[in-house]
Amino acid sequence: MVSARSEPGSQAPQSPTVGVLALQGDVREHVRALTDVGAFVRPVRRPAELDDVDALVIPGGESTTISKLAETFELLEPIRKRIGDGMPTYGSCAGMIMLASEVLDGRPDQQSFAGIDMSVRRNAFGRQIDSFEAPVEIDGISGPAFHAVFIRAPWVERVGEGVRVLGRVTDGTAAGRIVAVRQGNLMATSFHPELTGDLRVHALFVDLVRAAA
Repeated sequence: MVSARSEPGSQAPQSPTVGVLALQGDVREHVRALTDVGAFVRPVRRPAELDDVDALVIPGGESTTISKLAETFELLEPIRKRIGDGMPTYGSCAGMIMLASEVLDGRPDQQSFAGIDMSVRRNAFGRQIDSFEAPVEIDGISGPAFHAVFIRAPWVERVGEGVRVLGRVTDGTAAGRIVAVRQGNLMATSFHPELTGDLRVHALFVDLVRAAA
C-alpha cells in the first residue's frame, strides 16, 4: 500500500526513468510530482526519446489535440507498440481517454493508444464550468480519501474482464461512476492528481514501474 503522503527526496540508485508525453497538457506538473516520488523524468516529444524511458505518463489536457500531435510527431504507433510490449503507462484525464480502447463522444477521426480494454466517455462530467473537486477512495492507496480534481473529466462506462476498477465517485448524481482503473502495467484516472500536493497516485505508479522492471 502507498502511504498517506509520499515524502519528496533524492532519486534512489535504481530509480526508474519515466517519460512524460510533452505534446500538450499538464507536463510540468507531472514532472514535478514524479521527481518528488523518486523517479528520473524526461519529456518525450520524439520516438527516439521514447526509447530512453522505462515508463510513460500521458498528462491531462485536450485529448483530440494530443491525438493529432501524436500523429504529427510520429509517436502514435511507437507508443502503441511500447504499450503492447508491456511498458508501464499512466494517463490522467485526457491521458485516460488516450489509453482507452473505445472513446465515446470523441471526434470521428480521433485516435487513441488503445491500451486499456474500456469505453471512456469524453467530457462526461460536463464542461469547464462544471469542474469540481471530490474525495475518491482508491484501491491500493492507504490513508484518507484522495482529494480529486475533475476538469472536463471523462468517466469509464465499460471495462473488460482484465481491467481492475481502482476508484469510483461516491457522492452526488455521478455516484458509482468509475474514475480510476488498472490493467496490467497500465493505469488511468479521470482526475488530475498532478494538480494537488498529494503524491500518492504518482507514488503508486512509480511502484508499479519498479515492480514491472
